[in-house]
Amino acid sequence: MIHLNDAGLMNRRQFVRSTAAGCLGLALPTIGRAADSHDAAADGDDSFDTLSRDLLRDWCDGMLGVRIDMPDDSTRHGGLDCPGCGFIHGRCMDAVYPFLHMAKVTGEERYLTAGIDVFEWSENVSLESGAWLNDLDPRSWQGTTLFGAIALAEALHHHGDLIDDARRERWLNRLGLAAEYIHGRFDRMDSANINYGCVSIFGMHLLGKTLDRPKYLERSRQLAAELDDFISEPSGFIFGEGRPADRVSPGGARPVDLAYNVEESIPAIAMAGLATGDEKLTATAKRLLESHLHFMLPDGAWDNSFGTRQAKWTYFGSRTSDGCQPGYALMAGHHPAFATAVIENTRLMRHCTHDGLLAGGPHLVSAGMKPCVHHTFVAAKALAAVRDEDGLAGKIRSDAPLPRAVADGVSHYPEIASWLAARGPWRATISATDWLYHGRGVRQPTGGCVSLLWHETLGPLFAGSMPIYIRVEPRNMQRHRHGDHPLTPRVELRDGEAWYSQLFDLEAEVKTGDADGRIRFEVATRLLDEEGETPPHGPAECSLTYLFDRESVTITASAPARNGQNARPRFVLPVISRGDETVKRPAAGRVDIHKPNGILSMDANVPLHIEDVGRPRIFNLVPGFEAVPVFAEIPGDGELSCRIRPGSR
Repeated sequence: MIHLNDAGLMNRRQFVRSTAAGCLGLALPTIGRAADSHDAAADGDDSFDTLSRDLLRDWCDGMLGVRIDMPDDSTRHGGLDCPGCGFIHGRCMDAVYPFLHMAKVTGEERYLTAGIDVFEWSENVSLESGAWLNDLDPRSWQGTTLFGAIALAEALHHHGDLIDDARRERWLNRLGLAAEYIHGRFDRMDSANINYGCVSIFGMHLLGKTLDRPKYLERSRQLAAELDDFISEPSGFIFGEGRPADRVSPGGARPVDLAYNVEESIPAIAMAGLATGDEKLTATAKRLLESHLHFMLPDGAWDNSFGTRQAKWTYFGSRTSDGCQPGYALMAGHHPAFATAVIENTRLMRHCTHDGLLAGGPHLVSAGMKPCVHHTFVAAKALAAVRDEDGLAGKIRSDAPLPRAVADGVSHYPEIASWLAARGPWRATISATDWLYHGRGVRQPTGGCVSLLWHETLGPLFAGSMPIYIRVEPRNMQRHRHGDHPLTPRVELRDGEAWYSQLFDLEAEVKTGDADGRIRFEVATRLLDEEGETPPHGPAECSLTYLFDRESVTITASAPARNGQNARPRFVLPVISRGDETVKRPAAGRVDIHKPNGILSMDANVPLHIEDVGRPRIFNLVPGFEAVPVFAEIPGDGELSCRIRPGSR
């Protein structure tokens, strides 16, 4: 057994010997400059190896661009000044890992300096308990110490030879304090949201090996033994993204968040299974990766339109979770589409990157907002982890289509009260979930709405947001700059200041069918306000039908007239469209939107209107899209019918 000093830590030489032997049990030799020396781009190569290498460097350069260089002010020096939020995120110390990785593969001193300084800045959020604060606010959450400790351990394991002996020894001792806090804080799978329990399975193993602490290894095994209790049937989702983790809603839903599962929980389970050689844990990771992959769109986006933590959905994933790359890359040999998922999601992240920073959605920058640096430093960790697996990035090739790219028909997922529909070029999600993250105030799209609509040529057309944008985590979510406009297609009634919508109905009924080449959804719902109250003139039932065939999607809506009602219900269709796309109205009941790869045409049996919001587009940070706010009033003596299809130029 390795001798421990009084603080319970290995000394420096013992640490170097231990890590050189592969403390993760994953055959992770340090990547040197030679591993990245081939310029594949010069050969016209668009491989994942090239993509991930160039994107990681772009991100690190972007973070260097917002790095604070004020040696005389220890409260700021080394921190990352967030352009989108206007302050330093307490977790920016996580960037120590990608910065040290980049220093190793390039040999450039600027990355090493940035890595050292950003970790030294963390003294500003360091507590005597061993925890790091998530923010400079002393009352802020401390659980993210888990992620900071993993980032530090990975940086020391792969690239600790870049720093001097005294600093390495000091960092190791600080890591030991953090590890002890984590051991005391996360003693059950559901001691916080489930992502902490899942990540602790890997984190405790990593820290136990790094620090030679058998009790951490035992904690990892204990948590792994509890994992099966938090996997749903029949669909195979990790649940527990909400408290209490085991609560089942009146409609039978579980607290499931797709983005947190694929970007934190499942990668940690996969890494732990491979690190420990635990075949059962590895098999569980494979099953979870497969079940969740049905929710990746063909463009690499994660459909989290129904997720309990949808407030942080950014289309490519979530705002503060690392990324799906390590889980799917490490397990790529277990399923041919896993590598495809890695490539497509990384390409989408590249598309969302502007001036070296990963923006919170495809249209955040075009909407006039600045990216939050938090997205970049967490996503950079994920890419660094994949690239530090010797030769792995070069083996990631797209050999199989994603499940949703070849899907056809309807799939029902009762644990999230949602349905996936696929017919020809169309992909859609229908949501009727009633598991809310923080009571009625914070909710994802529901009420039997179309929470997502995607077309293989035109791309995303609808992507539902919260009805009301609430910053559940104020320091982790940006402020809206242009007013709050929900993006979810919906029936609503606005009467003065009162707002009634199907999005507040937690008891919508959804029926499905698939015959004669058409998928059919029939939705019975009600118009309620945020508190679940009906309009003053009596209940406002409404019905909707969604028809999908290869050529088009047709939506019909009806709502009976009410005596004394001052306003008519209307159907709102916020069509995703960047501000530079041309909008034409060739007839009263038609709107054409000229998108990069074609025209989207909407034809209705009643006049279609575009709401005047004082700007060419509305924008919502969930999931980061601009949209044209199209709407139409529902006739009192009939129904509204709107056909959505690709148009011709």
